[in-house]
Amino acid sequence: MQKQDLISQAQTGDTYAQGELVRQWYPRIYNYAYKYFGKADLAQEAAQQTFIVMHQKIGQLKECEKFKSWIYTIVTNICRQESRKGKRHRWLSFDQILPKNEEDNSPAWEVSKPGEHNPEQTYLQGELGDILTKCLQQLSKDQREVLIMKEYEGLKFREIAEALNTSENTVKSRLYYAFSHMRKLLAKENITEKSIRYEN
Repeated sequence: MQKQDLISQAQTGDTYAQGELVRQWYPRIYNYAYKYFGKADLAQEAAQQTFIVMHQKIGQLKECEKFKSWIYTIVTNICRQESRKGKRHRWLSFDQILPKNEEDNSPAWEVSKPGEHNPEQTYLQGELGDILTKCLQQLSKDQREVLIMKEYEGLKFREIAEALNTSENTVKSRLYYAFSHMRKLLAKENITEKSIRYEN
């Protein structure tokens, strides 16, 4: 079944179609919430709440092709609500924290990828992760959300703008300031591109 057909079927109340949407989207929604909070229990709660809302309101979705931005709107709002409750959370480290190079599309600031680790890499990346966690906690909510959606979830600027109910220019501006802020924070920790790039 095509993606949009699946969404259309789910809108009619088809329980199989709704279940398939949950199966397909749960990992991404859970991962988004996990990066937002850094805690599995909060991430699971946010993901469950997201799909409860999806079940209740999917009939109100007017354009099936906007399902992605719609579901991210829901999970973002739920994460914000949980944050306002005062629940403490910590951030995970990013594999990519700066934009990709335009020429080769590779990360401009690269930490070793999964599957390429050796003991030294694992140790160094663990230390870096702690520093990144500390720095990421100092970003504003707006900058955090955009950074997760763009660098981790791979959403397009248009989709992020739709999810956050703002303009693409605002999204780009927030992302720019997020990267700029991260550079300054990492510099204070004496972290440079040379110090975190591992050559095999």
